[in-house]
Amino acid sequence: MGYTIIQHKRMNNIAYYKEEFDKLQLQESPLAAARQEAFKTFNLLGIPTAKHEEWKYTRIGSVLNKSFQLAGETSVTADDVQSVRLPGSETANELIFVNGIYSAELSTVRSKWLEVAGLEEAAKGEHKEIVATYFNHSRDYLKDGINALNTAFIQGGIFVQVAAKKVVEHPVYIYNITDARKDAVLSQPRSLIHVGRQAEVSIVETYITLGSSDSMTNQVMEIAVEEDANLAYYKIQNDAAQASQVSTTHIRQTGKSVVNTVTVSLNGGIVRNNLHAVMEAEHAEAHLWGLYFQHGQSHIDNHTIVDNAVPNCQSNELYKGILDGQSSGVFNGKIFVRKDAQKTNAFQSNKNVLLSDSAGINTKPQLEIFADDVKCSHGCTVGSLDDEALFYLQSRGIPHKPAMALLLQGFAVDILEKIKLAPIRSYVEEQISQRLAEEVL
Repeated sequence: MGYTIIQHKRMNNIAYYKEEFDKLQLQESPLAAARQEAFKTFNLLGIPTAKHEEWKYTRIGSVLNKSFQLAGETSVTADDVQSVRLPGSETANELIFVNGIYSAELSTVRSKWLEVAGLEEAAKGEHKEIVATYFNHSRDYLKDGINALNTAFIQGGIFVQVAAKKVVEHPVYIYNITDARKDAVLSQPRSLIHVGRQAEVSIVETYITLGSSDSMTNQVMEIAVEEDANLAYYKIQNDAAQASQVSTTHIRQTGKSVVNTVTVSLNGGIVRNNLHAVMEAEHAEAHLWGLYFQHGQSHIDNHTIVDNAVPNCQSNELYKGILDGQSSGVFNGKIFVRKDAQKTNAFQSNKNVLLSDSAGINTKPQLEIFADDVKCSHGCTVGSLDDEALFYLQSRGIPHKPAMALLLQGFAVDILEKIKLAPIRSYVEEQISQRLAEEVL
């Protein structure tokens, strides 16, 4: 009987998506053809199940079977935004999405070297060649209906242009706000960011759910980084327990460039992160750092891809996890070294600490190497806190629980120090300290 009910709800949801999609297609848009193709893909592939290898340990269907409203009604005000602003926001460019739709009224652009426009406007205006080149490249790496669903319902997306040869002096804060005070909402923010030649920018992205209803954010951000550009990208996830996410960040390094990413996941329901670094130019460099500290019944799934398409590229990847309570985690990291990508240096590691017998992690670092002159390594560890280190601290007069907190802070510090924006680093450190005080001390 339970199975029949789930199937019935899913049929209702698909019928609802079809009805809303037909309404959206009545609007003229340069992205209408892409939306149509994506909806066909969604109908073909559907919502991934445990039979889909890339979703084996993350049951996203249990979330998407719920009766969500697409871009539901909202009454988010400037006061609401003020209540969730990140430290340092008074000097940042703030781009606000509400229920997946960009709000120019609530946003603030301070940097003259930063241009923000509607994605559909950019697709038919002076930036149409850039949009045509870089838009929807993530679909080549994500063969599932979730990515297609976002593309099928693109509306209120943004195009961000970072001017060539300029340093954006103010960081870019992107807030994904879901207003679930009235209805359960499925938000689908979409953005395309183009970092011009010799440009430099820092981006911080965060997620907030207002209200107690269920929410789901299915977000796609695509970033193109040109020759001699520098990108720092920080993702902070600390949302409510009833808020689930599938968040895709797809970065193409089309010129020799440096990309640094830090993903910090502290709370949420079911959270899936897709992070891609596609290295298409020689001497490109990418660093992927991640920290997840889960508790309760939360679930975190980090899927990363580093694709070395050309020679002489370098990447480093380190993800660390702390899991407590009945929380669960997944790390699936892939490094591809294509046939012509000689002289590649690529390193990957995943380290986990389990604080509870009920917590668990599935970790699968992978290398697929088709070149012979490379330096690549990967590895993973899963265990508890070091008993000898704990004993040493206690022998020096530090009580058991504070000693545990010190060791966990030490475990996380080499990830946190990669956050170069001081207000954001301090904010994350404070959130972790509060968590340790609540659960360990």
